[in-house]
Amino acid sequence: MTAICLVYEIRKFIMTPSNVALRAAIHTALRGDSGLAAVLGNNRIYDEPPRNVAFPYVTLGEARLMDSSGDGGETQEHQLTLHAWSRQGGHREAHMITGALLQALDDAPLSLQENRLVNLRFSLADIRRENDGKTYHALVRFRAVTEPAE
Repeated sequence: MTAICLVYEIRKFIMTPSNVALRAAIHTALRGDSGLAAVLGNNRIYDEPPRNVAFPYVTLGEARLMDSSGDGGETQEHQLTLHAWSRQGGHREAHMITGALLQALDDAPLSLQENRLVNLRFSLADIRRENDGKTYHALVRFRAVTEPAE
């Protein structure tokens, strides 16, 4: 395989429609979830938060994509990190947002464009106070498996 073909294959895998479709479906699910809206006080779910954003809010964070097909197929494993940001009520509000994220997404039957979601499961939550002493940050990670739609 030539270097040009290898670069194309890597880009094709990284820019796959499955990771774009999964991220879009998660964003849509979170924006439509009444439990999360109740905890946030509004639908403050962002890919990139605006300047002077009101707390609390959630951002879609890092994504990791891995080939999980054992036979050269197109099954992919995704790790998606969500971030919740809070400045009220100590850890409690950050924990409440984390719980709402779990309720909204763990094993959710999301529809993905041109792909099929095999599963979506919670894998990790880490809640801590930031160095400024007033912001609480919850890092919530989910694992998903997708395959092309038939």
